[in-house]
Amino acid sequence: MSLNGKRILLGVTGSIAAYKAVELLRLRTKGGAELQVVMTEAATRFVAPLTFETLTRQPVLLDMWSLAYSHRIGHIEATQRADLFVVAPASAHTIARLAFGLADDFLSCIYLASRCPVVVAPAMDCDMFEHPALQESLKRLRDRGVHIVEPDMGPLASGLVGRGRLAELSEILGVVERFLVPRPDLAGRVVLVTAGPTREPLDPVRFLSNRSSGKMGYALAEAATARGAQVILISGPVALPAPSGVDVIHVETAEEMYRAVLATLEPAHVVIKAAAVADYRPKQRADRKIKKDQAVSEIALEPTPDILAEIGKRKGSRILVGFAAETDDLVANARRKLQRKNVDLMVANDVGQPGAGFDVETNVVRILDATGGVEDVPLLSKREVADRILDRVATLLKKSAS
Repeated sequence: MSLNGKRILLGVTGSIAAYKAVELLRLRTKGGAELQVVMTEAATRFVAPLTFETLTRQPVLLDMWSLAYSHRIGHIEATQRADLFVVAPASAHTIARLAFGLADDFLSCIYLASRCPVVVAPAMDCDMFEHPALQESLKRLRDRGVHIVEPDMGPLASGLVGRGRLAELSEILGVVERFLVPRPDLAGRVVLVTAGPTREPLDPVRFLSNRSSGKMGYALAEAATARGAQVILISGPVALPAPSGVDVIHVETAEEMYRAVLATLEPAHVVIKAAAVADYRPKQRADRKIKKDQAVSEIALEPTPDILAEIGKRKGSRILVGFAAETDDLVANARRKLQRKNVDLMVANDVGQPGAGFDVETNVVRILDATGGVEDVPLLSKREVADRILDRVATLLKKSAS
């Protein structure tokens, strides 16, 4: 892992796991990154600032009332040059301060001033971690795009056994690598992604649709671009900005998405169908708004085109990835869909599970493959889930080329 030229701010807070943050300095000694540590006052009760200063050869940012950068405002200067801000370990107190936008120490000021990605790795007792207030704070951070590295299960300093241990350092380092190290394993490939819902008009005002926000598909398009692919994104109506460097085709109905997919399918090496396409549409669309007093007792429906099945018929040597949003019998239903539609990978998620499904920043999925394998992907940001899916895609591409 080469991180030469990358600058990382490492936040250390008042958790018994603070001593483990010393190991994260491997990013400097092995990866070549420039590290600077910012500590809360509570963290200094566990590890002395001198330890980090000696190993990083940088002053520890601690006193927000000093001008740490030769008469320049410390928290502003620190964030202007940072590529990534990692808070590990993150105590319950610090997580709450970040979630509610407090700015009463150097670390919280840096968070509010940061324009780089932020990674937070909680570490605390299991009862504290499971408390609704803490979980609400984590949700606030996730909703703002902060990447949470979930803690592990195991014995804790309190003597209890539960979830709250700082995640393995290898996992934290892996997240850092995914953010900072470009992986051109999709260079020269064309990736076609569908995202968002479709809208099936009933009249000029009303339509049938679903709760999809498009965030998973947009994360896949963004991640594929970062890995060197030429990306075509066919998007239903969403409230998301177009990812940089992506060719976006906007559609509204299932029929429009079907036509757009077939029109752009030819050059694609990979097709990822993350869109939540309506299965049915009204048989008839009224030309004028249906008035309330017109007493519509039922709406006749007809099936929309099955886009995934059609791509499966025309798949050829392409890698095809489908999505299955389920509420019961997750793996069984997803496996049947994979086999029926000639898909290489099926990404299944239980939309009733907390943190998964529609209109949230995270997802919990299981990736099924055509050989019968199942990979469990834990609660992660949708961008991290996207990279897990693309890891599998890249492996399949490599096998097909050999």
